[in-house]
Amino acid sequence: MVSAQDSVVELPLARFLARCHAEFSADHSGEVATYIPELALANPSDFGIAVTTVDGFVYEVGDSNVAFTLQSISKAFVFALALDIVGPDRVEAVVGVEPSGDAFNSIRLGADNRPFNAMVNAGAIACTSLLCEIEGAGMGERLTDAFSRFAGHRLEVDEATFESERVTGDRNRAIAYLLRTHGVLKGNVDEVLDVYFRQCAVKVTARDLSVMAATLANKGINPLTGEQVASSYAVARTLSVMTSSGMYDSAGRWVYNVGIPAKSGVAGGIVASLPSQLGLGTYSPRIDDQGNSVRGLRSCEALSSHFGLHMLNRIGDVRTCIAASYDVGSVSSRRARRPEELAILEAHHAAGIVLELAGALSFANVEYVSRRIQDLQPHLSHLVLDFRRVSSISEAASHLLTGALDGLVTHGVEVVFSGVAKGTSLEASLAGWLGGKHGVRGIAPLDEAIEWAEDRIIQRLGGHLDLQKPTILAEQQLLTDLSQDELSDLAGLMATRDYDAGDRMIGSGDPATSLLFVGSGVVSVRLPSGIRLATLSAGMAVGEMALLETRRSADVWADTSVTCLELSLEDFAGFRERHPRAAEHVMANLARLLSKRLIVANNKIEALASF
Repeated sequence: MVSAQDSVVELPLARFLARCHAEFSADHSGEVATYIPELALANPSDFGIAVTTVDGFVYEVGDSNVAFTLQSISKAFVFALALDIVGPDRVEAVVGVEPSGDAFNSIRLGADNRPFNAMVNAGAIACTSLLCEIEGAGMGERLTDAFSRFAGHRLEVDEATFESERVTGDRNRAIAYLLRTHGVLKGNVDEVLDVYFRQCAVKVTARDLSVMAATLANKGINPLTGEQVASSYAVARTLSVMTSSGMYDSAGRWVYNVGIPAKSGVAGGIVASLPSQLGLGTYSPRIDDQGNSVRGLRSCEALSSHFGLHMLNRIGDVRTCIAASYDVGSVSSRRARRPEELAILEAHHAAGIVLELAGALSFANVEYVSRRIQDLQPHLSHLVLDFRRVSSISEAASHLLTGALDGLVTHGVEVVFSGVAKGTSLEASLAGWLGGKHGVRGIAPLDEAIEWAEDRIIQRLGGHLDLQKPTILAEQQLLTDLSQDELSDLAGLMATRDYDAGDRMIGSGDPATSLLFVGSGVVSVRLPSGIRLATLSAGMAVGEMALLETRRSADVWADTSVTCLELSLEDFAGFRERHPRAAEHVMANLARLLSKRLIVANNKIEALASF
């Protein structure tokens, strides 16, 4: 977990929250709630604001760690838990989802004798009753545990507030008995209300509320702990009801002005959750005549207005979900290819396409991707989809992707998924594709996925990939255009070197004193971190940068058994004196090889810059 308080330089959002806190602290309108005696003891000057992003960064200002009780804010989380524990069919049969138009504690049900929604007392008590049918009085402790998972640490009940609510809770008793009369509440009224009063008396801080809200914003996954606390189904339905009914009688004005799903409590807390972005928690015990915190309302309105966070004020371009698009002819893998292989890839470059995807993939994003994929046909035979920059994929997007790829696979196109990190929610979402589905495979590194596609295209079009086939010195790319006499002289200066698979042939940082000509086998050039720079096979030189630098800049490993001819720089210096024309050809060939590498790098930059 990272907090804005840990930052050396104050972040822009932190500065904005500090300005809001300073300005709204001067607002002394509203009154502390007194109908529950314990709430009247709150300090009216307390005021805290906290924001938690879905990647777990916490901003705090003011009294963000002052404890108060959840009160009606608990209703949102109990509704989510009821959907998961009891099941949506049972919950939705008992509790409605329409705004009531009445006070939150109205002793009235809808025409169908159901509570209007889960954000009014009748609906909240009904949800608690459903939960109590499963575990009875023990549900109170279970709910506290669940709230703790939403907050990311252990929460406790304020026993004094619990007793205060219990003693003064006659109106809620009347609601409970009304529910029992109509068969909504089936258990013992006092037992259910004890659980209800206890859930309202759980102590939190503004910081806790922001984390709980961020958990809702993050599809039920706590961004600090990584725990899946609630299902995405329950979260979506909870946020829906919070949007229409979460702010007491001010719900319509709230949606119009702020446009963020929220729930308030008469103790002075407000929790607001902006899906996929952030969770907001505020605390100030001065409330208006609708039961909402005055300073909290102003803070939420300012944040939404200043940063344009209204959920219906979204901007975006679906095209940004494709970070880059290119074919295997313009941007190749790091495997160095023989001339005949390159000729096949250049002639059939449209057969292999790479789409590098980015961001959170939604219905609209993947609908655009599906059209792009369709446009790639009829030449396409291999498609690489890279997910390194993808944070998530929605259920709707997954369905669309399935439809698009099913069509490709049916027509013989092979699909490769790369960049899907193991153990992530993205991997879980794509499990159906990565589990061995016909025509689809997963290859983690993008470069290796591209290489696989290249290999398949070359093989399909009659090329050969016999990497163990030996070559003669005249076939070495670096020695092109040398005469037979020059090659014979050079061969007399070389020593044969054999390596087993897994041997390190050259070490990064070693003196650059020779170059190696691969006669058979496959070698890889890698950084010390393990990142592959190139894979070379027979007919290619390795360590050729010794002609330009004094120290090795990378490691060279034998991927298979390898046979090389080694030429020392000292012997090459003598060869240059005897054959200056041949030496010029060698350096010109080296320049051409480096130029090709630069062209590939430029193509990659151009592909990325064009999106």
